[in-house]
Amino acid sequence: MSQTSYTSTASTARHGDEPLLQVRDLRVTFTRQGEESFAAVDGIDFDVRPGQTVGLVGESGCGKSVTSLAIMGLLPKRGNRVEGEVLLNGTDLLKLSDSEMRDRRGQELAMIFQDPLSSLNPVVPVGLQVAEVLERHKGMSRKAAMAVAREMLDKVGIPDPDRRLKDYPHQMSGGMRQRALIAIALACEPRLLIADEPTTALDVTIQAQILSLLKNLVEETGTALIMITHDLGVVAGLCDEVNVLYAGRIVERADRHPLFEQPRHPYTNGLLQSIPKLDVGRGERLNPIPGSVADNLPWTSSCAFAPRCPNALEVCREQTPPLEMDFGRALRCFNPVEVAR
Repeated sequence: MSQTSYTSTASTARHGDEPLLQVRDLRVTFTRQGEESFAAVDGIDFDVRPGQTVGLVGESGCGKSVTSLAIMGLLPKRGNRVEGEVLLNGTDLLKLSDSEMRDRRGQELAMIFQDPLSSLNPVVPVGLQVAEVLERHKGMSRKAAMAVAREMLDKVGIPDPDRRLKDYPHQMSGGMRQRALIAIALACEPRLLIADEPTTALDVTIQAQILSLLKNLVEETGTALIMITHDLGVVAGLCDEVNVLYAGRIVERADRHPLFEQPRHPYTNGLLQSIPKLDVGRGERLNPIPGSVADNLPWTSSCAFAPRCPNALEVCREQTPPLEMDFGRALRCFNPVEVAR
């Protein structure tokens, strides 16, 4: 059964009517020689508007990072097939050549990767890595680019930026390296920023600082932000709209507050219920979702979440639920969680 067309939620009214990014029926299929093809992303639709923060949420293996890499044009050229549309200001990024995408990456759209230590060049000073982006996309001289690089390091909260310009990545803490990555991503003032688990390797205090930094930068510059995370606490404090992914498809889309106040899809509800609670005694058991992402049925003939779902009906194993509007949100479920009256 084909998916329904994209339906936005109420947050669109707060960020204007014209989307900056439109993802339509995005499909990424991985193929291995002698093996059956695997759909990592299976028909995803969502919009991102200027100044809006949109979350892609789900367990590892749900297709979040593959979605971001497809948008950025960073998937390997062999072993996969990318279909659909990724429209940035009306231009389909999937139809651009490698050289055209290189011109746009860093200037119109940029990405903050999960591990700053492996993302930064270990043999090039951090200041020069920021300056290189400005030289490449803005045509600045080395002197002018280094001056802007110093301003960017100061803007993202790195202390003593004059000295840190000359530091190599290994001379910085994890939090500083992540801030340096953010400086590189924002150097050319891109209109779209993708952050893929940007706080995973950081302690709680630094995590809060990085999230506050991203929130303030979005508010100040009007940059659109896609936040990819499995951490619903991050989503609660940062995102305007949330897309919950499972097995490569969106199963629930809603504004942040309605989603947390009343999750409708059993998977969304399971994610929220599995979060450790501070008011629970030490001897109390956690409440995880049974099974794993690998325990799913194909979307072609059933609901992929059915083997793990406490609400599963016989129809869930026989038909594919469409993405439909339900209580002001997009929902893919035959037997959703009851709304509290």
